[in-house]
Amino acid sequence: MNAKAVAAVAEFCQQIEDGPRPVAGIVQLTGSPSDNASDDVTLALVNKWERALRRLERLPVPTVSVLAGDCGGTAFESLMATDYRIAVRTASLVPQRDSEGMWPGMSLYRIANQVGVVAARRVSVSEGPIEATRALELNLIDEVVEDMTAALDRAREVSGSASREYGVRRQLIFDAAHTSFENALGSHLAACDRVLRHAAEPLRG
Repeated sequence: MNAKAVAAVAEFCQQIEDGPRPVAGIVQLTGSPSDNASDDVTLALVNKWERALRRLERLPVPTVSVLAGDCGGTAFESLMATDYRIAVRTASLVPQRDSEGMWPGMSLYRIANQVGVVAARRVSVSEGPIEATRALELNLIDEVVEDMTAALDRAREVSGSASREYGVRRQLIFDAAHTSFENALGSHLAACDRVLRHAAEPLRG
């Protein structure tokens, strides 16, 4: 984790936000930090990094990550902030750990929120890398393919379904876990209304 990583995520988000709609973002992730990677990390830097990932997580279009090799540190945390995750079969997840356990960043929150407390607990106590097939079983990734060419091809297929309303749908999914039907109904009706109005626009033209 460093200022360069924060800037890279911010630049990626800016390109997506300024680009034509709809468009999806494809993120290639690989690499794992050394044992002393946290020596120069400050709390202020961690805060900036988490805010950058939050921006990535809230982009108005879907994000698809492609994973190869070991994926740890900022790569692992970025993975957990994307919408769809494709791993090469030889890839593995390497949650960052120290003598006290797994790094207590927001990736723990995302795993528990997206996959469940049981999966978060299992990842938090895992001592070694999590192979791609095991990560698929834990629902940390969505697909396993044979090689990088197949991964990128599949990412383009998935991203081809990009929608200008995807950000709204993502938020509806996130809210569902802690919102009652009655309270959620208004947001879903509003989203349906936008779709119906967009569908009617060519007819009015």
